[in-house]
Amino acid sequence: MKTGPQDSRAAAAAIVQLADVAPEESREAEASQLARARAFAEPLLTGQVLDTGEDALSHAEGVANILLGIGAAPSMGAAAYLVYAGDFLSKPDEVVSKAFGPAYAGLVMHTRKLVQIQRAAREAQVQDEKRAEQTERVRKMLLAFSRDLRVVLLRLASRLQTLRHFALSKQPCPALLARESMQVFAPLANRLGIWQIKWEMEDLAFRFLEPEQYKTVAHLLDEKRVGREQGVEAFRQALSDDLARNGLRAEVQGRPKHLYSIWKKMRGKGIDIAHVFDVRAVRVIVSDVPECYAVLSRVHELWRPVPGEFDDYIARPKGNGYQSLHTVVLDAQERPVEVQIRTRAMHEHAEHGVAAHWAYKEAGAKGYAGVSASGDFDAQVAEARKAVLRQLLAWERDFAESDDAAATNDAVFDDRIYVFTPQAAVIELPAGATPIDFAYTVHTTLGHRCRGAKVDGAMVPLNTRLQSGQTVEVTALKEGGPSLDWLNPELGYLQSARSKAKVRAWFNALQQQDTIARGREAVEKLLQREGKTAMKLDDLAARLGFRSADALFEVVGKDEFSLRNIETLLRPAEPAVQPDDIIALRRPSSAGSPKGGVLVVGVESLLTSLSRCCRPAPPDVIGGYVTRGKGVAIHRGDCSNFRQMATRSPERVISVAWGAPRGDKPALYPVDVLVEAADRSGLLRDISEVFAKDKMNVTGVHTQTVKDARGGTAWMTFTVEVADSAKLSQVLSAVSRISGVRSARRK
Repeated sequence: MKTGPQDSRAAAAAIVQLADVAPEESREAEASQLARARAFAEPLLTGQVLDTGEDALSHAEGVANILLGIGAAPSMGAAAYLVYAGDFLSKPDEVVSKAFGPAYAGLVMHTRKLVQIQRAAREAQVQDEKRAEQTERVRKMLLAFSRDLRVVLLRLASRLQTLRHFALSKQPCPALLARESMQVFAPLANRLGIWQIKWEMEDLAFRFLEPEQYKTVAHLLDEKRVGREQGVEAFRQALSDDLARNGLRAEVQGRPKHLYSIWKKMRGKGIDIAHVFDVRAVRVIVSDVPECYAVLSRVHELWRPVPGEFDDYIARPKGNGYQSLHTVVLDAQERPVEVQIRTRAMHEHAEHGVAAHWAYKEAGAKGYAGVSASGDFDAQVAEARKAVLRQLLAWERDFAESDDAAATNDAVFDDRIYVFTPQAAVIELPAGATPIDFAYTVHTTLGHRCRGAKVDGAMVPLNTRLQSGQTVEVTALKEGGPSLDWLNPELGYLQSARSKAKVRAWFNALQQQDTIARGREAVEKLLQREGKTAMKLDDLAARLGFRSADALFEVVGKDEFSLRNIETLLRPAEPAVQPDDIIALRRPSSAGSPKGGVLVVGVESLLTSLSRCCRPAPPDVIGGYVTRGKGVAIHRGDCSNFRQMATRSPERVISVAWGAPRGDKPALYPVDVLVEAADRSGLLRDISEVFAKDKMNVTGVHTQTVKDARGGTAWMTFTVEVADSAKLSQVLSAVSRISGVRSARRK
């Protein structure tokens, strides 16, 4: 994502406009909150030590002072105390919310979550020094910023305070922590324009990472310190006097030197310290832009400029909104002196960046400190958030492209995009996401009813691929549902797996409603035929073992539960079986023992049938039940239907056993197998291949997919023919080893 000067100006302008909006009473209230927060945290933090070895209370005080020093609101200082106090509370969100309000509680929880992410990423990098781990950390920080910039400001101040601790205590700073400060935190502070934190953090990290080079540069500067300071002071005084004589009111000050910046220039350009121009530097602060150029004119008239060392960052601001005039001139002794010229507003933004303006106004906006803001203010905050986030997205992209392993890192960055709602809330989406994906991410109902979309104010097709930084507005109907076309991958309406799951769930719910309606109709017709229309459907379902009437209707609608079971329940018990009934079921048979199939013990030639409810097969333990007109129904001994019928009519139960096999080709018996698995493509094929490999004929398959929290569960019922059910266990074991299969058992 590329950004131009207009984005920088928009960010800077929108942020600066927020500088003086907060009412004075809001500041007083926040100052009171700061005192309350410190009093609340002090007993919790006293005597506690952080994982860096710092005293917890001293660290919290340091963070609060850093934030106040860069112009942040007192409420930010209060948040610093509460964040660290949260580590020593059992339920920090509840306690902080009750004592200080939900705004502070949310800030505490988001900041602590970001700390956990950073620690996990840093620990992972101990084992793997690949840059991808670092870029992932940058992405996580960006996500935290997208929700609340104050979280990032707190983390920047915390890291700076930790570096100060190691410097003051003269303890060795962990290399990973120092490297993370140099490669992640300092660039982030730079992108936000908080130069005060950026420079100090770079110098401290440089001191820990390159101690010898740090000492060398510091020694070179100290050797010439007295003469250099005298020269800078003489130059400063001369310029100040000249500007005053020419009617230009300006503040001229010596600019502090930064060791890391000097060393980087020496190394990058291969020069010694004598050729580093900003070792001697002054800064001129005036009231407006015309005076900036007037001062520049006077500087170039008084001293000879160095060719190629002039930069106009007022006309062409840096990516983070930084504005200033930079020039290098030769003083009376022909020594280079850098001169920076800027307005007071530019200076505040250069030193404190978004912290001084955005953080204070965010703290005063509705939802943070309870102070209502006008609609104009809300619009300014929204535009500022958009502009600055675009800058951070550009920084993230530049960071990835600068890596030697750019191809690897592109995979890290290209998997997500960040777009805005019309209210400037940031929505994270997978790369290639469409307006429909956006709608489902905002709310499921909005996704179902989505019928149109605008991107940056222009109407676009619903299968348009979104890009980071765009503002998306969805047009929705008051009622309605998704289209089946959205699930067609060739049409490209959906990219997010979450969105696809929601669409499938909607159609599954419709199908379930149709199934329930079909089952209800069948049950109600049966009750009419039986003259039982007065029976309550929920009572009927409970007597049949279902939790509700809809659960009964669903299995009836799917043909998974026979209406005959309901008939059996409704009809009165039949008279006891008579000997004539059994005799009528006899059929002629040849002499000798039966040659195969089921042997009815004691009544050899009875007509028999295998029950469909339990599908018995050798060598299952079986039992027989004498029916009226259909012979003996053979059930497995553990069949629930058989046990119920045996309880109601024990006189109809007779003993049965399997007969000996007949001929060379054994008899085959149908058996139902139930498989539960995670839904995926190719699942049915893989299971069928296992049955085919074991030479089991599949005579029927029934499948159903149910969307759930795990993504989707497939229920499959296979009817296979076996000669011996004992061998089925080996096949089921092989099926259980298939990828995604959770269980495979005989029904």
